Amino acid sequence: MNITPSLRLAQSLADRISSDPGLWRDFNDICDCGGRLAGTESEKRAFALLRERVKAASPANSGRSIPVPYGGWRARKATLGFADGSFAACHPLVRTIATPRDGLTAEVIDLGRGTPEEFEAHAADIAGRIALVRHELMFAAGTIHRRRKYDMARANGALGFLIAGPLAGEVVAGSSGRMTGEGIPALGIAPETAKRLGRTAAGWPTATMTIETEESPAETETLVYDYPGQSDEWVVLSAHVDGHDLAESAMDNGTGLAAVLAVTRALAPEVVGFRRGLRVMFFSVEEWALTGSAQYVQALSEAERGKIALNVNLDSVAGSPQLAALSSGYAGVEPFLLNVAAANGKALRTVRPLMTNSDHANFALGGIPAIRLVAGFDDPGANLRLVLTPADTRDKIEQMDLRQATLLTAALVAAACNADPAEVARWRAK
Repeated sequence: MNITPSLRLAQSLADRISSDPGLWRDFNDICDCGGRLAGTESEKRAFALLRERVKAASPANSGRSIPVPYGGWRARKATLGFADGSFAACHPLVRTIATPRDGLTAEVIDLGRGTPEEFEAHAADIAGRIALVRHELMFAAGTIHRRRKYDMARANGALGFLIAGPLAGEVVAGSSGRMTGEGIPALGIAPETAKRLGRTAAGWPTATMTIETEESPAETETLVYDYPGQSDEWVVLSAHVDGHDLAESAMDNGTGLAAVLAVTRALAPEVVGFRRGLRVMFFSVEEWALTGSAQYVQALSEAERGKIALNVNLDSVAGSPQLAALSSGYAGVEPFLLNVAAANGKALRTVRPLMTNSDHANFALGGIPAIRLVAGFDDPGANLRLVLTPADTRDKIEQMDLRQATLLTAALVAAACNADPAEVARWRAK
């Protein structure tokens, strides 16, 4: 094996990505599939598109499909009514339980942002009421994920859960985090609706939640394409396919899917000369508590996990020119990431605490160094604030931002595939 590690992406590869018309075409075609909620025809169209595009890039690689059983779910109806007989727009959170047929009527307690401190301060008031909290910018230090708020509401005896989105006049989507069994009804609402539900001198306001759902066993898949290198080690490049049905799921995660396809087209012919192989993976039911990647990592033996040097997970990589790498607690990988970015003239921020907000988390929890590349971290003005709303549409993406994220991804993946074993060993340090 005679490989000279380099942190700078070969100019021929950079030129290939910079001039690749397929990147923008793929992004728009993925958006054309729709929001890609797991279990819908939209998700199936997206998987078919990915197969077609990978086959066009590497006809000899047919890949493999790993079945992913999961708890199928869909909402048939959802309403939110007020005591005066009026109704407000709402959206059922994924995997919410149904209400009784005639609805759930209860007082609403506004817990503000929904921090642990706010739940603790109101602990005596929550039981028997509907808990109302706020959706947060998910890509920020110190953010409190929606699923944590849902779990705190349940733990404190709330009968229902409402979460208010950030976009005026629009509801918000997301997952309740419930997989099976018990839960509480959960709806996303608009910020104006939340204002109507504040406590007054007259007391706690009352609302009626009505949700009808269907649940049954379901199956989706994980697509895997292996491009062997000169050893039996791998760098995994991943992105999730599924999204939500409010819009096009363009930022989350049409951007990541398009970037993975472009990097695959550029690097696939070169990997045979790399120290490590490239494993391209497309997960689904990510929006359902990271189910697809969880099943994949759990099925790996310790030896198989040890052969994966790094997971580079792309999720919401455009919508802002600012990129961050969530290093999942693996401090040893950060100098490598920053050095590669600098060598390729790219700015990159590293964020160390493990954030369980995409598929990289399951690799990291499985002992595999893993990063998530994301745009707009800690920027409340970035378009990423509109993820999970009806405004997650293709017009929020600048083509140059997507192309720059793709170039950085290619540089990171190529450098990781060729890194010295001593460098790779340092990545596992926490």
